Amino acid sequence: MNIFYNQNGVGDVLMVQLTTERPVNREIEKKNDIALIKDEATGDVVAFNVFNASKYVKAENDGQVETTEEIVSQLQKALQTNGVEIELNVDFSPKFVVGLVIGKEKHPNADKLSVCKVDVGNETLQIVCGAPNVEEGQKVVVAKVGAVMPSGMVIRDAELRGVASSGMICSAKELGLPNAPVEKGILVLSEDETTGDPFSI
Repeated sequence: MNIFYNQNGVGDVLMVQLTTERPVNREIEKKNDIALIKDEATGDVVAFNVFNASKYVKAENDGQVETTEEIVSQLQKALQTNGVEIELNVDFSPKFVVGLVIGKEKHPNADKLSVCKVDVGNETLQIVCGAPNVEEGQKVVVAKVGAVMPSGMVIRDAELRGVASSGMICSAKELGLPNAPVEKGILVLSEDETTGDPFSI
């Protein structure tokens, strides 16, 4: 789940993404202060907007709202108050984590891309990476599927030149870190970092 609030841009509206999938066709169902956004093909709710959001949720700043248990509880109550019967099942695990590159192969269809196997603690992800400095054995920052980058881009499962990719190995610039180098390349962490630990940006 990703939550966004932009009072200056769109007014007192909270935008909630329930999935990173993008349906081809969407339909909108309005119930009082809630607008449900559904995948027309399946009928599944993929997102919803909460109008008059400040009545229901305490969003202090514009931008991405941290998904906490308190916020989810407030959203669940807002849905119930407006007659919407959706149970919010939320993954609270960190979306930016320390990863260990355990394998690197040349992309079969692109000279400047590598296919990496990255251990993120509780699973191993296949990530296609275009950085020239990525190497096996490095500790790196991984943005997992569902992560929202400082630019606002949401990380989704993707296919790059015919190869599946789940997540992104990040550069300092992509993470919005101060004094990020201009040169293209991923951020390489100290070997002392623990694989799977959250990384704060």
